[in-house]
Amino acid sequence: MRRPELDQLLSAMLASQPEVSDVLFTVGRPPQVEAYGELQPVALTPPIETLTPFQTETIALNLIGDNIQHLDQLLRHGASDSAYALSEKARFRVNVFSQRGCYSIVCRQLNTVVPTLEKLKFPPVFKEIAREKTGLVLLTGATGSGKTTTLAAILNEINHAKPVHIVTLEDPVEYVHPHLKATFNQRELGIDFDTYANGLRAALRQAPKIILVGEMRDRETVKIALSAAETGHLVLSTLHTINAGETVNRILGMFEPEEQDQIRVRLADSMRWIVSQRLAPKVGGGRFALLEIMGHNLRTEESIRLGESEGKTFYEIIEASYPFGWRTFDHACLEAFEKGLVTEETALLYCSKRGVVTRGMDSIKKARGETTAEVSVLRMKTPVRTDEPSPTVKLKK
Repeated sequence: MRRPELDQLLSAMLASQPEVSDVLFTVGRPPQVEAYGELQPVALTPPIETLTPFQTETIALNLIGDNIQHLDQLLRHGASDSAYALSEKARFRVNVFSQRGCYSIVCRQLNTVVPTLEKLKFPPVFKEIAREKTGLVLLTGATGSGKTTTLAAILNEINHAKPVHIVTLEDPVEYVHPHLKATFNQRELGIDFDTYANGLRAALRQAPKIILVGEMRDRETVKIALSAAETGHLVLSTLHTINAGETVNRILGMFEPEEQDQIRVRLADSMRWIVSQRLAPKVGGGRFALLEIMGHNLRTEESIRLGESEGKTFYEIIEASYPFGWRTFDHACLEAFEKGLVTEETALLYCSKRGVVTRGMDSIKKARGETTAEVSVLRMKTPVRTDEPSPTVKLKK
């Protein structure tokens, strides 16, 4: 298979379903695409019933191209990350990995248009995040939850407002930002730098005001990011955690116990925002971003320094700061349910505390005039009359 044939194959797969997010090639399965969170086989001409090891290896080598470093990474470590451009139609983040002696490929389609906060319909508090000058801003969530898209929208907001120098360290470069008011230098892992720690260390000598780190993968990267945030830079990054409290615990868990007290102090001073995301199925098709947002105040600073305690959990702090734009996943689920964006089952599946959300949905239903319980099957119990004579029992002689 040559590159023109590969481009034709990818084009056909993208056209097979609306809103394709991923393209998959696995031995023993037909070519597949993921749309709206579900895998679908693709009918091609000529048809491919099942992929052979030779076919997936050929596709993998074409996607990697002549990049010796990525090929060496695949052979040495069993997996390789790279990027692939389908002329001007689409761009992909490609992961080639070995499984049972064969190669499998997952291509995540990247959006070519930089998103805006308005298009994503994010709350106004994101404007405050874009106005931060120093500190650490973390986007967290599972793989594929939209963290990179959110970061791109925040950088786009900054790009329209501030004449600053922005350095990004990405794996790979997903959104290509134009030079508007800000000046962008976008560096790709494996091509422009070898590790996030080295790239971040070098970025401190490149006079940036804002640094984007694709992912906090190790202790060294976290330490340098904290140093950058403490020395007047705004550092934006991502972590694979489920909420604000787990994010703090994950960072602390990267360090030895004797180091954690010092890291708590540094993190309390540097942390500005933690935004966690979950993509939930939307009514009518598509997906909707549920957001948990926690900012910085004296209460969060104290909980990071001393740890969570009764009455001082991050959940309770966020809940109390709801008027300031902060929100828990439970708030987000209730708002989405009230607007008709998600179903009751989806809200209960993606929330943090089911009891809180159940009571909230009952209040919403009551305000709408809907029933909150199945009362149609209830019946009044017939009372037993006590004035009736008791039956006499006749004894046999």
